[in-house]
Amino acid sequence: MTTARRSLLKGGAALGALFATPTWLHAQSPDAQRRFAPQVGTWRTFDVTTRVEIADPQGATRIWLPVPSVDTAWQQSLDTRISSNGQARMASDGQEGTRFVSAEFAAGVRPVIEITSRVQTQNRAAELTARNTSPEAADTLRYFTRATQMLPLDGIVRTTALKATQGAKTDEQKARAIYDWVVRNAYREPKVRGCGEGDIKTMLETGNLGGKCADLNALFVGLCRAVGLPARDVYGLRLAPSAFGYKELSGNPNSLKGAQHCRAEVYLQAHGWVAADPADVAKVMRLETAEWLKTTDHPVVAPVYKHLLGGWEGNWLAWNTVHDLRLPGSKGDKLNFLMYPIAETEEGRLDSYSPDAFKYTITATEVKA
Repeated sequence: MTTARRSLLKGGAALGALFATPTWLHAQSPDAQRRFAPQVGTWRTFDVTTRVEIADPQGATRIWLPVPSVDTAWQQSLDTRISSNGQARMASDGQEGTRFVSAEFAAGVRPVIEITSRVQTQNRAAELTARNTSPEAADTLRYFTRATQMLPLDGIVRTTALKATQGAKTDEQKARAIYDWVVRNAYREPKVRGCGEGDIKTMLETGNLGGKCADLNALFVGLCRAVGLPARDVYGLRLAPSAFGYKELSGNPNSLKGAQHCRAEVYLQAHGWVAADPADVAKVMRLETAEWLKTTDHPVVAPVYKHLLGGWEGNWLAWNTVHDLRLPGSKGDKLNFLMYPIAETEEGRLDSYSPDAFKYTITATEVKA
């Protein structure tokens, strides 16, 4: 096990009592002063069920399903139960400890698999004021400053990062400058399929900075790494409505198709791993109201912008932080990230962004204490 994996296992040893927080959305005037202020301390437990059926497979079929693989002070990934008419097993990437279920189905079998993972989550808050009492291992920090297929760190990425952080002296000032640069320059583009691809070099070269979470938060991570700040994408799933009434920051537990959401973390020497989600700021600006809000001081945007560097709401689980994943037994290309169910038949890889055609469902049930 690498130290990079161990860094995601630290914390959360003493969970305390488990409480359920009411999460029903409440009506608000679009222009009302919103409240968004996650507080640490209340753990929630969810059972998350993914069910996949391939109605008309061509030849043998393989399916890979992400399971929660992060254990930290803000998430505990517990057990996963598997039911399938194929040969299914738990597998790992062998590097970060990213876990997933890998299943094989013989030709002539109509594949069906259902897995249920239990996870405990809580809010993150005020991480820019907390002091880091457990410094990260040097090899982990190096690992999270590496380039990946979609996160090159030279050329236009490096140039952009240097411009964005011009005048910033400390790592915290640089992280804040990059967060602000992404919020100011990138934007939510609803027409992008799924969560986007995270091809930051193409985004910067074309000047098309519209995208979704896997694009915008990848920009944050890539620009951070390009100036030497360890950073990582955290790929996950929204599970429940926001306790603060934001519809765009909510998940419908009865149907989580399309609820996949990528977040980010940056490592700061004084504070440790710090939560970041400029993509959700952009999502609120573009979609929370009928009007496309263009400033972060708007009363709907301001509290989200304030708290999504240094915190996030715990109505979300993290699957993993993996990039460039080669799935065991896959005939397809490496995955830039593992956030969706993946399936392949003899005809190739199915479209994970079409859950109705793919025939998969994801639901969540909150387990009351």
